[in-house]
Amino acid sequence: MAQAPTPTAAHFATPGWKPGSKGLARRGLMLVLSSPSGAGKTTLSRRLLALDDRITMSVSVTTRPPRPGEEDGKDYFFVSVAEFERLRDSGELLEHATVFGNLYGTPRAAVEAALTAGRDVLFDIDWQGTQQLDQSAQQDLVKVFLLPPSAGDLEQRLRTRAQDSDEVVRQRMSKASDEISHFTEYDYILINQDIDDSLAKLTAILNAERLKRRRLTGLAEFVKSLRDAL
Repeated sequence: MAQAPTPTAAHFATPGWKPGSKGLARRGLMLVLSSPSGAGKTTLSRRLLALDDRITMSVSVTTRPPRPGEEDGKDYFFVSVAEFERLRDSGELLEHATVFGNLYGTPRAAVEAALTAGRDVLFDIDWQGTQQLDQSAQQDLVKVFLLPPSAGDLEQRLRTRAQDSDEVVRQRMSKASDEISHFTEYDYILINQDIDDSLAKLTAILNAERLKRRRLTGLAEFVKSLRDAL
């Protein structure tokens, strides 16, 4: 498998975006969206990205082969096991996990550059990766877990997308129970009964988190200037 290019801050750039005015800027946040496979997080992520140009998708590296329609550098950076291990062992990944026998990880440098520039980054990762991010970047992290409305609905979604064999569907259904058991580790829970309703709630969460005081840089100096002028 060919070595993919190392992700850079350019992958997160949005033309025309500028930080806050009057000496105030906002540090970006890391929005994690986790769910069992088939619960709808990919659809929800795409809807959010299309709606809001202030957030961009973190592009993970993975050792699994591309699925039909996936593009290297856009959906994932598809790398060999040897290249993944090099990235992991050199500390170039924020988090990494093994899922169904394949390795997944998040490149560190591009994400950190985006946050410093005031960009928000969306993560489609599982609970293992979320735990790692929680240990290293808790102040920047917003964690949302997406639940299916029922077990039957989850199985139907897995079979409808027709990308996996019956055996893989059974494995994913079995794994879903373990994944769902980690719901208490997340800040917000969304039950994805209706995608429009879930999108509205996710947008509300994102907007509220953006307003938190700790995300404003230069705030102390701004307040001091106000007090000095009074």
